[in-house]
Amino acid sequence: MAAVIRRNGHILIARRPATAHQGGLWEFPGGKLEPGEDRYAGLRRELQEELDINITSARPLIDIRHDYPDKSVRLDVWLVEAFDGEAHGAEGQPIRWVTPAELDQYQFPSANVPIVSAARLPERYLITPDAREMAELVTGLEKAREQGVSMVQLRQTHLSDLEYERLAEQLVERFGSDFTWILKDSAAPAGAAGWHLTALQLNALHRAGWRKGEQIASVPSCGGVFAAGPPLLPEGGQPLDRKGFEPWHGLLAASCHDEQELEMAAGIGADFVTLSPVLPTRSHPGARPLGWQEAARLIALTNLPVYLLGGLSTQHLDQAFQAGAQGIAGISGLWPD
Repeated sequence: MAAVIRRNGHILIARRPATAHQGGLWEFPGGKLEPGEDRYAGLRRELQEELDINITSARPLIDIRHDYPDKSVRLDVWLVEAFDGEAHGAEGQPIRWVTPAELDQYQFPSANVPIVSAARLPERYLITPDAREMAELVTGLEKAREQGVSMVQLRQTHLSDLEYERLAEQLVERFGSDFTWILKDSAAPAGAAGWHLTALQLNALHRAGWRKGEQIASVPSCGGVFAAGPPLLPEGGQPLDRKGFEPWHGLLAASCHDEQELEMAAGIGADFVTLSPVLPTRSHPGARPLGWQEAARLIALTNLPVYLLGGLSTQHLDQAFQAGAQGIAGISGLWPD
């Protein structure tokens, strides 16, 4: 068991004893379940013993399986947002309350890396509908901000690349840090915006052997690949000269629909994914829905935070959490009326 414990915009981390496995590194507090022990009861017991707190509200966040050279671990991670007591290192371990942005300043065991991503991400991932007028987007985003939405994918399928880039610049300038911006473009975004790959882009980058943090050019949404990695020939063209391309380290997401795409997303170093469609949707009437049982099975196969997508709204959040998801993503289900 492990816990992401939030309070007033901060997250609690603790340092592992020097004599423990991965000793001296920082971690999210927790411990081992006793035989036959209920998960929630085990979490409460461990945090009472380690931090002298009594949790009053918690839910599943992410389930991690990780292989070290000398052992394999499983971390059943819960999000704790309410507790009684004042947390302190009841077993003598140093603890700190840090902002999500400050987590990068601490060294965690490898198994904790996906937990860092999950700890930073919200439970709702809003995708904008196609809009003919700027005012329509602005009005919807203002309402979404009032409703607590904090992460937005700008999706405008009717625009050219140049039109899309101009619109993104305008919206980012208007709303700034009110949102974590995720762009759906043919090239890795400049600045602080994240990048959401289509399934075709994901496949192309994976075939190219690219991984986040390496040099990259652009990946047209048609599926042709112009990316870092092994030498490639654009269809009918010459090998791409990659001199001058900068490594890209931004927030990386990918659209996934099956086990193979989830493996690809992990392989290129994605920070999170969407998995769809869970339920029937009007936008993709011919797509076969996964259903909740299959969605939960697929989530259990990856260590990445997963947003479920397709026919969902905020009323499905609890069901998504129980399936192991980070939360839900959507257009109509999350876009304010």
